[in-house]
Amino acid sequence: MTVRTGIRLDAELWRARETAHARRADALTAAHRVRAARGERHPVEDFLFAYYGYRPAVLRRWHPGADVELRDAARTPRAAWRWYRAGREEGALVVDETAFLREKAELVAAVERILVGTRSRPGRFGCFGLHEWAMVYREREHRHPVPLRLGRAGTDRVVESHELRCTHHDAFRFFTPEAVPRNRHAPTRAQQAAQEQPGCLHAGMDVYKWAVKLGPLVPGDVLLDAFELARDVRAVDMAASPYDLRAWGVAPVAIETPEGKAEYVRRQRDFAERADALRARLLDALARARGD
Repeated sequence: MTVRTGIRLDAELWRARETAHARRADALTAAHRVRAARGERHPVEDFLFAYYGYRPAVLRRWHPGADVELRDAARTPRAAWRWYRAGREEGALVVDETAFLREKAELVAAVERILVGTRSRPGRFGCFGLHEWAMVYREREHRHPVPLRLGRAGTDRVVESHELRCTHHDAFRFFTPEAVPRNRHAPTRAQQAAQEQPGCLHAGMDVYKWAVKLGPLVPGDVLLDAFELARDVRAVDMAASPYDLRAWGVAPVAIETPEGKAEYVRRQRDFAERADALRARLLDALARARGD
């Protein structure tokens, strides 16, 4: 194992960053934690915790990223965290990127293929968020206990008057049986790295998942930026959905209208830019971990 000399942070500096990170994470998860304590649910804001399964504590844990030595850290709780090792200076700790890359080799390779592949393709901006509509098409009951904004018949008419163009497997797998053959694509898990494209809102949300999976290699600010993107994407995803969420303060993006379509695409393009920048930062974190 080669111990590289990267950035060295004095204890006062890295502890300040750690504290600021925890405060930012707490602010991002505060409403969810209050609802959870009360046994309440929010159909938009709680989705990320239920769908991805990551607890708020995951966001709260700050990592400096690879090749960053934390001085005077050996006598802190961080010393017991997995994926840390002694640094070059006595009493210092550094992320053990060598062990992580070795043990998580298949996972890292899969994540990297998706990140690189998605960045290599042009974005497609003609889906208009109809994946959520396809998930309730011709179904008497639907996934969320929320009324449909256009009613059952109106919702089905929107699906039938559009072409479904979903490219994301984890959205497509929830399509109703009647909606499946209406989709232009048939995305699968095995083909995910070859099919992901940057215009997809779900692919943008997944940047958060990839950041979590790369664990201590990812600097804390990148992780929280990815979570914020996922949160913002989810809000638009549901605003453009067939559900009537006005009781939760969500104004609809009426994609069944020309104006709604234009608004959806505008936001979609903005998310694509933010997600692309974050994918680049994740790939940079991997490159640093490898010493590239």
